[in-house]
Amino acid sequence: MSLLRVLLAIILPPLSIVDKGCGSFLIVCLLTLCGWVPGVIAALIILNKNDCN
Repeated sequence: MSLLRVLLAIILPPLSIVDKGCGSFLIVCLLTLCGWVPGVIAALIILNKNDCN
């Protein structure tokens, strides 16, 4: 997980995971629309999950 991705996940969560797949992008978009904090948390989890593989 690069520093740029982390900063992007904090500022604009959906843009940080655009290349992770359509499903992840839609989930983060919906969570961001519900509230900024859930979108940030989901984006960081997805980035961390895909970084470990």
